[in-house]
Amino acid sequence: MYSCEWDDETGEVIGYDQFGYDGEDLIALDPNTQQWIAPKPQAVITTNRWNNNRAIKELEKFYLTETCVEWLKKYVNYGQSSLMRTERPSVSLLQKSSSSPVSCFATGFYPNRPEMFWRKDGEEIHDGVDKGEILPNNDGTFQMSADIDLSSVPTEDWHKYECVFQLYGMNDITNRLEKTRILTNDHSSGFLIGAVVGGVVGGVVGGVVLVGIIVGVLCWKKNPSGEQPKIVFIVKPAYF
Repeated sequence: MYSCEWDDETGEVIGYDQFGYDGEDLIALDPNTQQWIAPKPQAVITTNRWNNNRAIKELEKFYLTETCVEWLKKYVNYGQSSLMRTERPSVSLLQKSSSSPVSCFATGFYPNRPEMFWRKDGEEIHDGVDKGEILPNNDGTFQMSADIDLSSVPTEDWHKYECVFQLYGMNDITNRLEKTRILTNDHSSGFLIGAVVGGVVGGVVGGVVLVGIIVGVLCWKKNPSGEQPKIVFIVKPAYF
């Protein structure tokens, strides 16, 4: 597998190259030393030969740090509208009946890397919270929900709870839990929750196709620090 990583802020470029055999790593290129390493003893002869061949090393370095990055920049430019696209969602509180969990439902957001959680008195809580999967809508945006079980919480304490939706590059969306803000599944609003469920089912098929196309070209590499993710381009050159 060949790949290159480009930091569009610092200009730093890192190239990766590795080979596998029978499901295990066989040969890999150290991105720091630009030397081939052999995780398996069977590959030592090959790595020694490659490391001593100046022409192969120069060709490999040029491809990973120049050609691959040039292609990456082109594809980023082609997909600029999608890669840099952000959509702010609508966030609602839903409840099927008075005894059901309250669902914090967000739909229409993009990209699909949000955080959603419940807080009590300003502190994130996990007990009684059930987070759903991120699902695609049929317009290319996404939806998700986080349910909270309030069966043991007195109604007068509900105001201590709030749902928080976070997405990189946007201000947090906070919905405080209040009875008057909850949409219920009665005769007057039953269509709303029915439409929500229909949107989940109808959006899945189109979403699978979309993901299959994008993953084949570009993917995001998320930084543990929470900063804006770098862009990684995975390709296989013709000369090897």
